[in-house]
Amino acid sequence: MLKFNLRRRVIVWLTISIMATIVIVTTGLSKLEGLPVVAIANYGPHASLQELIDGVKEQLQNEVKFKEADVNFEQTLIIQMLYKLKANKPKVMVTMGTPITQAAKNLIKDIPIVFAAVTDPVDAGLITERNKPHTNLTGVSDSQDLKIFMAFVKTLMPDAKSIGLLYATSETNDATLVKMMQTAAELYDMEVVAVPVEQSRDIPLRMQLLNGTVDLIYVGVSGTIAPSLPTIVAEADRMQIPIFSAHEEAVLNNYVVGSFGVSYRKLGNRVGDIIKLILQGEDIKNIEVVYPDLSDYQGFISKQRAAQFNINLPDNLNNVTIVE
Repeated sequence: MLKFNLRRRVIVWLTISIMATIVIVTTGLSKLEGLPVVAIANYGPHASLQELIDGVKEQLQNEVKFKEADVNFEQTLIIQMLYKLKANKPKVMVTMGTPITQAAKNLIKDIPIVFAAVTDPVDAGLITERNKPHTNLTGVSDSQDLKIFMAFVKTLMPDAKSIGLLYATSETNDATLVKMMQTAAELYDMEVVAVPVEQSRDIPLRMQLLNGTVDLIYVGVSGTIAPSLPTIVAEADRMQIPIFSAHEEAVLNNYVVGSFGVSYRKLGNRVGDIIKLILQGEDIKNIEVVYPDLSDYQGFISKQRAAQFNINLPDNLNNVTIVE
């Protein structure tokens, strides 16, 4: 009897675990009945992606009903998640990140897809021309103008000669980021030391390749690299290397020295604008892909971290918030 109960408990636990792998969340069910459904296919819990989602919801509040799901950055679950979301018959599907969008493009042909958190949609094979949408796909790129970021860094660290960058070998966005950083660094006679990472557990070891070779480290919004920021910060502190980030939350929490990049909430607002057009009857084939402009940028500096690395804060910083 004991063995039977134990076996039964194990079966129940496994069943619950499998069902909980992909959870679809419905927002505001009671008061949003009858409204069109917008599905959000997210890659996983991540500050930048959440800012995007918040921006979308901010733009569409009380106009749609949201169905959300994520795969916790597990690529093998993406197809399963997309099928589950598609079963809700959404009017629009929002895809967060390149792997999600690539899978959705191949799988979903009868629902408009609006992508976000894709750095280079052409390089990712989503569209063939920079602004031209695909048959049922358009969206908002999070492509950072790293020349603007490098100008910010050189204002704070004028003597910096090299910048370190970890990139995930499995993500197209990361390969694009390396190219963009190299192009921007050339303008300031800086060297980029790009270190490949196959799995997040390799990061502490791979970080050692930056020890004594770079003046600062940049952490972007990679689905593999960014969630490991606490590990990167711990290793960098041991090596006495300052870190800059693409996302302001890391600065607000005093993890890194500074950030200067696009506001993901603003990009989420732009995704919301596209969704509105589609729901109003606009053919997605006529909606161009959106790229950030200067109004989408903002900067943050941690006064605590700047003092740690003896970085003086100039008086002429525009569009920058100093975090105490």
